[in-house]
Amino acid sequence: MKLIGPFKQVVTLANLPLRGKLSDDQLEIIVDGGILINQDKIQQVGNFEILKSENQNIEIETIEGEQIVLPAFVDSHTHICFGGNRANDFAMRNAGKTYLEIAESGGGIWSSVQHTRNASEEELLKTLLERIDFLIDLGITTIEVKSGYGLDVENELKMLRIIKKAQAQTRATLVPTCLSAHLKPRDFEGSNEEYLQYILSEILPKVKEENLAKRVDIFIEKSAFQPEESKDFLLKTKDLGFEITVHADQFTPGSSRIAVEVGAKSADHLEATIDEDIEFLAQSDTVATALPGASLGLGERFTPARKLLDAGAILAIASDWNPGSAPMGNLITQASILATFEKLTTAEVLAGITFRSAFALGLDDRGRLGENLKADFVTFKTNNFQNVLYNQGSLKAEKIYIDGNSILK
Repeated sequence: MKLIGPFKQVVTLANLPLRGKLSDDQLEIIVDGGILINQDKIQQVGNFEILKSENQNIEIETIEGEQIVLPAFVDSHTHICFGGNRANDFAMRNAGKTYLEIAESGGGIWSSVQHTRNASEEELLKTLLERIDFLIDLGITTIEVKSGYGLDVENELKMLRIIKKAQAQTRATLVPTCLSAHLKPRDFEGSNEEYLQYILSEILPKVKEENLAKRVDIFIEKSAFQPEESKDFLLKTKDLGFEITVHADQFTPGSSRIAVEVGAKSADHLEATIDEDIEFLAQSDTVATALPGASLGLGERFTPARKLLDAGAILAIASDWNPGSAPMGNLITQASILATFEKLTTAEVLAGITFRSAFALGLDDRGRLGENLKADFVTFKTNNFQNVLYNQGSLKAEKIYIDGNSILK
């Protein structure tokens, strides 16, 4: 066993509820604390000197100076396996061009599909690992990664196989998701329904056979897939044994209700969610995932996080890191900005990027600091944990621990 500390503050996030609003006085903060590690799990969290006296002849990892420690963060929605660059989309959008005008000029999702199809496996793996390292440096050790820039059997499998290869080369936990239903590719000859059937009959069986992903996503929107065809697709996907998640209510409302009706693990985006659907979400176990990076990248309104929490929903916050609408990738900056605009407490933000995001991925062994939980945590050189969000991402993580071992930075 190993004892790590002393920390000025250990913010455990223990005993916080999974759903609904939180006040900062609900946070458990252990002053001059330590974390006792047994292999890759947390054995105990408590006062450092007491833990030290109760556990003789164990390894001590001394923390120098004033540092605080938090559970490592979870990014439950990313698109970080991609080729190419869409900086021109961003410039055109800021210059007043519409989504359709950008797409017609060669931009948009189809541009990323072409870049990703043309990229070599070596190039895609290299850039994916670089982005994973960027997220780890922020203190994020569990990362969802979607396909969705291949959109045919060959290239969707290529993406998912690369994500699987990346898992073997990083200590972070990667959670792959098949997003073949990102949009109907321009080179597919047939209707939306025929393309969704193509996914069900040609892509997903191979994904399952190779164990490349256990989750499936779909983008329900006027520019992608319509509500009824999407609902049918999701139900058939569940019948194949996949968990499901949904890109919902980004520009138009209604699809979050479908996510709840089909039992999706999460409904992500929700910028356009209306009040009656907020109540519908709040009565379910479907996680409402805010993606402030997309709001910032597109200049759109934020997910109504305050209303969702007040209604009793489970709110997660993720980066949506992608080459088009959310190129920033910095979850901590995004979450801090969302907190400012939506008036979220520090406890609500921290819960949203830790155990509530983990729940959206079906993981209950991380996101808090407590007995028998995965020993993933992050330290910051400060004497006050509030400085992490106060500095809006500019306070860099000091040390990142995965399975109880520090990752060299």
